[in-house]
Amino acid sequence: MEGQPTAEVIEQIRDIPIYRASLAKGHFPVLDKPEIARGFPDNWMTPRLAAALESGEAEFVLSTGTNHARMQLIRPPYFLLRSYYQLWSEHPDLAATWEAGCRRVSLTTVLATEHVARVNAAKRGTPPDPVPGLDDRRLDDRTCYVNLRLDPALWSRDDVVRMLAEIRTAQEAHPEGWYHLDCSGYHLAHLVRKVGEWGLWDDFPPPASIIHAYEYTPVNVRRFLHQHFACPIIDLFGSTELGYLYSSDRRGNYRPHLDKMSVELHPVAPDSTLYHLIVSSVRNPYMPLIRYRSGDCVRTTDGTPDPGRIAQFCGRQKELLRTRNGQVAQGDLDRCIGEATAQIFVHQLRLVGTTEARLAYTTFHGAPLGPAETTALERSIAELTGRHCRLDHRPHIPIGRSGKYSWLARGEA
Repeated sequence: MEGQPTAEVIEQIRDIPIYRASLAKGHFPVLDKPEIARGFPDNWMTPRLAAALESGEAEFVLSTGTNHARMQLIRPPYFLLRSYYQLWSEHPDLAATWEAGCRRVSLTTVLATEHVARVNAAKRGTPPDPVPGLDDRRLDDRTCYVNLRLDPALWSRDDVVRMLAEIRTAQEAHPEGWYHLDCSGYHLAHLVRKVGEWGLWDDFPPPASIIHAYEYTPVNVRRFLHQHFACPIIDLFGSTELGYLYSSDRRGNYRPHLDKMSVELHPVAPDSTLYHLIVSSVRNPYMPLIRYRSGDCVRTTDGTPDPGRIAQFCGRQKELLRTRNGQVAQGDLDRCIGEATAQIFVHQLRLVGTTEARLAYTTFHGAPLGPAETTALERSIAELTGRHCRLDHRPHIPIGRSGKYSWLARGEA
């Protein structure tokens, strides 16, 4: 199912209003987010979908809206969770922990925790607790969420002690002491730093497997996690509307998980080796997306638009930085930083006027970079962006309201 949809896919979407014009013309243009939202939900409504909504086999949800306006969607209940579980069960580095039945602990944004608590409160018919207990943070009998604060850099010792106790509860539920840790890479790195700072390693049982997802995980954060955990650490790529599409192996090479899907890569500009991700998917039977621009950008191992050669999921289209040398993505700056130093933890590039940039950064050890590293990195960022760059060490960079970090900002801070 590449480019224009196959006859089998056309049969599955024939009654959906949004695709009528394309079906009549015999050509499907790239589908962008505004088109999905225009006329929603009537542009998707069919007798089958109406019946599914009535019976509860389909439901309305909102995308996270972290990097774009929140988008209304229709999908089966637990669509994303089932996609996750299927990938976990089939992944060669993770299948053993799935088959062993170990619990899954999720350490990610507080928004995700609050969503689970709201769902559980709605099932009970009561208002959500302002500070939900562990039972209210269970997504199902296998998964619980542990983070209760927006900014993980501000976790207190009590926060960390509570989360470690909840992790041990999951670990002790398995006869071999196994548990699977699902996380944002940043959140887990913050936890590791706090555990080390307060001497709590004896209270932190090692996970049997780790997936980091939810947001882009920088090169240095991955290195930091590999220094502290011996188990498989897998990167997972997907979205609310599509489910999961790719996962890395424990060596960092990506493998597709394109059940009922296909992928095209389109250059962001003529002759560019940075590509838009265009996905056709009928995995969600109630809102199949044909030639949908996800808003994500990728680079390949050889610069060609071959979806089988994706080497890096490198950020969002809306956050690309235009330079005289072409478009720069989040992953390009991250690669530049990772090649210069392994010490930078959180970073944010702030554009000042048309010729200046400031890289605010924190480090894993808390101290600023030395003069030689600073000068070399300033020079590298200037070459990448075409802007004079100055580094600015900070003890803390606040996280965004979404519970995720923004790599690019504008104006003086």
